[in-house]
Amino acid sequence: MITQNYDEIQKNIDAACEKAGRERAEVELIAVSKTKPVSMLAQLYEHGCRDFGENKVQELVEKYETLPKDIRWHMIGHLQRNKVKYIVDKVFLIHSVDSLRLAEEISKEACKKNVTVNILIEVNVAQEETKFGLKTDETAELIRQISVLPGICVKGLMTIAPYVENAEENRQYFRKLKQLSVDIMHKNIDNISMGSLSMGMSGDYLVAVEEGATYVRVGTSIFGERDYGLKITNV
Repeated sequence: MITQNYDEIQKNIDAACEKAGRERAEVELIAVSKTKPVSMLAQLYEHGCRDFGENKVQELVEKYETLPKDIRWHMIGHLQRNKVKYIVDKVFLIHSVDSLRLAEEISKEACKKNVTVNILIEVNVAQEETKFGLKTDETAELIRQISVLPGICVKGLMTIAPYVENAEENRQYFRKLKQLSVDIMHKNIDNISMGSLSMGMSGDYLVAVEEGATYVRVGTSIFGERDYGLKITNV
């Protein structure tokens, strides 16, 4: 069932790209596997999926140790500074950087392990009080500050749009994030790319693709509802 779901979402992304006049290769589907057992991830891996997203460091680390090493792990949840050291040499991309202090910690640990960590800056475009992320007017200044840090490379922006019944309601937020990325790109800040936009989830990923998403983060529509009873060893 999960492989069928995965294929169906890929077809939907194909159609959204065609509708928007985009190249299909511009968009990657991240299977958000938080709370899901390794057996389900392995099934999807055998089917060809290589991009998996996790919300919690301890869960990402445990799955990293078990599954094949060519998987591209995406840290999409809020990242605490004291957990950074566990994942800097394991993740393909950290989507959720929203402060200079967090970026500095990533830089410090990256230098210790002699790696370069690719990150996205999380922007709370809808200004929801319950969500992490920067205000849009704070984003460029933080990126300037991060741009000089060693061992870290800003690849673009991320947002988590509000939960809505009608995906069209979130188009405005995806459009704003895209415009923000264009504005920042025009500032020509060294060591900064705005090529990646992580936006769109199970309920609104098609609208996000139409508005320029390069990563969509889909969990429930692939794996079904989350199982918060899964036991993961603490890191």
